[in-house]
Amino acid sequence: MRRRSLLIAVPTGLVALAGCGDDESGSSGASDTASPSPSGSASVPAPKIVDGPLPAITAGTKFGEKPTVAKGSGDPSKDLAVKTVIAGSGTTVAENDYIQANYLGQIWDTAKVFDNSYDRKTPLLIQLASGSIIDGWRYGLTGKKTGSRVQLAVPPTWGYGKQGYAEGGIKGTDTLVFVVDLVESFNAKSSAKGTDVAQDNVDLPKVGTNTDGKAPSVEVPKSAASTKLVANYVIEGDGDEVAAENTVLVQYKGVLWDTGKEFDSTYGRKALTSFSLQQVVKGWSQGLTGKKVGSRVLIVVPPDLGYGDSPPAGSEIKKDSTLVFTVDILAKM
Repeated sequence: MRRRSLLIAVPTGLVALAGCGDDESGSSGASDTASPSPSGSASVPAPKIVDGPLPAITAGTKFGEKPTVAKGSGDPSKDLAVKTVIAGSGTTVAENDYIQANYLGQIWDTAKVFDNSYDRKTPLLIQLASGSIIDGWRYGLTGKKTGSRVQLAVPPTWGYGKQGYAEGGIKGTDTLVFVVDLVESFNAKSSAKGTDVAQDNVDLPKVGTNTDGKAPSVEVPKSAASTKLVANYVIEGDGDEVAAENTVLVQYKGVLWDTGKEFDSTYGRKALTSFSLQQVVKGWSQGLTGKKVGSRVLIVVPPDLGYGDSPPAGSEIKKDSTLVFTVDILAKM
């Protein structure tokens, strides 16, 4: 059973709700210990960022290799220590972006490793947003470029606070040391990347192939709606195939077959969304399973695989509606 990542923010008084690695979501979780969840305080001040001290990385020194990190020497800084160990040349990460990253975390005083993604062979996928991740990551990784290896020493104020995180063996006085390999970042302008696929069935909706971050058009035909699930590539990416237990990061737009009216869209909210394929309507879980990361997929969801006679209250969706989606699969975990 995969365990949840502890890097995710942990609101005061709540157990870690691992949006990035819940046991049931199938997403990459932590080991028996802790990773980057937010700390208890919702109003901690922005840290002063300093360049040390930081313990040496003694093995696994290349980007993507599992590092070995020495025990901290002396007292750690009370400020947030951040060092770019390897400078990447990719996209600059901004606050509120989603990042895909490999990482190892350990305790300064003991060098005890409490979490790492390298052994799971699955990078963490998480948003650099307040309430989603510990503030040490949010402040320390913003402004860094993908392809970079960044080392951080995070005092309790910007980690798990005075309460610590007992489940991960982290005390309220522990400074945490992380090595983070920034693999990729995503924001509201991210789109599918791949090869356009012919859309030659006149009885199916036609989806735009623009990849500029703007919502693609969806043209619904006047013919009768499909009574079976349709899940066709519009743009075929070259990433790994999505498995039924994965969590995916997506851009999407949904329209009603009957009217062509949009009822939901990440483009309109200017915010990506991530979710487990085990927590969505069957049409989505079945339609996206087996599709490649980087792709844009047309999904036509008949009522029996959608909301049937129980549509969401207050939505534009009526009973027994056939739903049409365009979905860009940006990443999976």
